[in-house]
Amino acid sequence: MQIVKQEQVQEKIIAIRGQQIIIDMDVAELYGIETREVNQAVKNNAEKFPDGYLFELEDTEKNELIKNFDRFKKLKHSAVPLKGFTEKGLYMMATILKSPKAVETTIAIIDTFAKVKELGRVIHQMQTLPENSPKQKSLMEHTGDLIADLLIPENELEVTGTETTYEMNFAIFRVKRTVKKGK
Repeated sequence: MQIVKQEQVQEKIIAIRGQQIIIDMDVAELYGIETREVNQAVKNNAEKFPDGYLFELEDTEKNELIKNFDRFKKLKHSAVPLKGFTEKGLYMMATILKSPKAVETTIAIIDTFAKVKELGRVIHQMQTLPENSPKQKSLMEHTGDLIADLLIPENELEVTGTETTYEMNFAIFRVKRTVKKGK
């Protein structure tokens, strides 16, 4: 059994309708099952997926995904509507799918969404602080750590003597963080 890592989950999260979601095809890939099995689980447990847990993508949204993400090219001629799972929908899916792989995948999904949420909270908090204040600098460092956790594969953290600089420009501020990796 291959353990799902946070970076595998992170690369599957996309924003549609102002929400962070994972498409049913990607959910299936993470759980190591077929997309039809994910959709069947939803159909058989419809009461567990109220509004806000998942939604069907409109044709324009599907076409936009196909245009912008190579992994969705194979869906170009599919007549089956794509489902987008919100964080709550993914948690509910975890209560339905039962296997060791499902447990590992669920843990990776929960950890990734928690870090993305925390990153959003920290960035919002930094915007309210005076520029170059000690608290803002501390939050910037924490932001860098969260970004590194989300972007740097765990196996790279064991390498010694390397240094990576990330620079991200946000609408209100710029974060430049150097991450030195050690044992």
